Amino acid sequence: MKKGIIIIGAGGHAKVCIELLRAMGEEVSFCIGSEGAADLCLDITVLQGDRHLSMLRQEGYSRIFIAIGSNSLRERLATMAINEGYALVNAISPQAIISPSARLGSGIAIMAGVVINAEATIADLAIINTGATVDHDCQIARAVHLAPQCALAGNVKVGSQSFLGIGSKVIPDIEIGEKVILGAGTVVISNIISDATVVGVPARILNKSVVGKECHATNICRTA
Repeated sequence: MKKGIIIIGAGGHAKVCIELLRAMGEEVSFCIGSEGAADLCLDITVLQGDRHLSMLRQEGYSRIFIAIGSNSLRERLATMAINEGYALVNAISPQAIISPSARLGSGIAIMAGVVINAEATIADLAIINTGATVDHDCQIARAVHLAPQCALAGNVKVGSQSFLGIGSKVIPDIEIGEKVILGAGTVVISNIISDATVVGVPARILNKSVVGKECHATNICRTA
C-alpha cells in the first residue's frame, strides 16, 4: 500500500486541507478535481474526473480526505470513496485546542484557532473552520460545516449537513435541525427546525431551504 493521501477537491478549501495534513506530518500525493480544474492545487498534481478514484485505489492508495465545502456533495463523495475501499483521514491543525474528552469522527477538518471543549462530539465529515469554538457537551452531526468564528455555547446540538455561516453564535442548550443554513452573523436563541434558512439578530427563519442546495438564492452564505 502507498502511504500518500489522496484529496478529493482542488479549490481553496483543498489548499487549506493540504497544509493541515502537511502540518500533521502527512504526505499528499494527488488531488482529484472536476473536469476543467487547474493542473495544480498548491504544488499538488490535480487529476481531473472521478474515474481516477478507482484507478488510484488499484495502484495501492488507501487513504483519502474529502476537501469539499458543500456538505451534501462531501457526504456523497465520501460514500463513493469508502465503497472503493478507501479509509477517511482527518485534517487537524496543530494550532487547534481539543479537549482530551472530546470525541472526533473520521474525515473531519479542524482548522487553526479552533477550540473544542469537554465531551463535545464532532461526527464524521464535519468541518470546524478557522477560529470556531465548540463548547462542552455540544453534538455536531455528520457533514456539518461551522464557518470561521462560529461560537457555540454548551450543549448545543447541530443536525447533519447544516451550515452555520461566518461569525454565527448559538446560546446554550439549543437544537438546530438537519440541513439548516445560518447566515453570517446570525444569533440563535431558540431551536431551529430542519431545512430552514435563518438570518438576523436574533435569528429569524426566512424560508425553507431547498434540499441539496448549500445557499439561499440571495447568497446570504457561501461555502468554500
